Amino acid sequence: MILRVALFGLMALGLLGFGVVAWVFTHPQAAQSAPQPAAVGVITMAHAVRAGNLLKSDDLTSKDTPKTETPEGALVDSVDARRDLIGGMVRHSLSTGDALRAVDVMRPGDHGFLAAVLQSGMRAVTVGVDVVSGTAGLIWPGDRVDVVLTQAMAEANLPPGRRFAAETVLQNVRVIAIDRLLVEGADAAAPDPQGARTVTLEVTAEQAERVQVAERIGTLSLTVRSADQPAAQERHVDTPPIWASDVSRVLTGGQAAPRMLWIYQGTDPGKEFRF
Repeated sequence: MILRVALFGLMALGLLGFGVVAWVFTHPQAAQSAPQPAAVGVITMAHAVRAGNLLKSDDLTSKDTPKTETPEGALVDSVDARRDLIGGMVRHSLSTGDALRAVDVMRPGDHGFLAAVLQSGMRAVTVGVDVVSGTAGLIWPGDRVDVVLTQAMAEANLPPGRRFAAETVLQNVRVIAIDRLLVEGADAAAPDPQGARTVTLEVTAEQAERVQVAERIGTLSLTVRSADQPAAQERHVDTPPIWASDVSRVLTGGQAAPRMLWIYQGTDPGKEFRF
């Protein structure tokens, strides 16, 4: 008797299961209409970024995440949201796939942004430029440059070949801003720096003083350094000034410029000998 009851029970369960499967196949719309968790696109990191780096467009990507699993404060992906992040400084290191939150980034214009961008012990100094001295808008934040001073001598009794000179006063310094643009690795969507009037450089305290003095002496211009060699491996070279007579034979009466020899002894400044 008990065996018969158990057999009938198993048959009933089998028929019930068959009925459920048959109903799903005959009512696909009803099965698919079951509520799904809402998903939202959040901005995530396309690759790892170290603390202190300035965000570029290729640092960011998007990931659809169920709303219930979205980290608190995560930024919802949109064109405007990404645009606001470009040039922002990452407060702490982020890994690939990490959701980006507003508290993770310090944006240009935030109080203390420029001070946070500077490396420890460094200063920010601003140099006035025009289209020519600023290399026609071809310099961007993140580039490394040399600063060249060109000056005219006021003494009337100097020979023509000694009335103008140029010398490199700073080597291998990092550009951190063009006017108000602080976007390292800027792209085509960034504002055009073509008409830039100021360039802000990251320098030491002593270099900042040199810039202030150089601006009173003559005109400053910038030359871009090659990106092939890491900045830490760049070697600083003391180069002699270039005089007008070194450039133009007209100023030497059509003759070749005199030969020049610089002699350095220990830490003493070099001495120039012409022959």
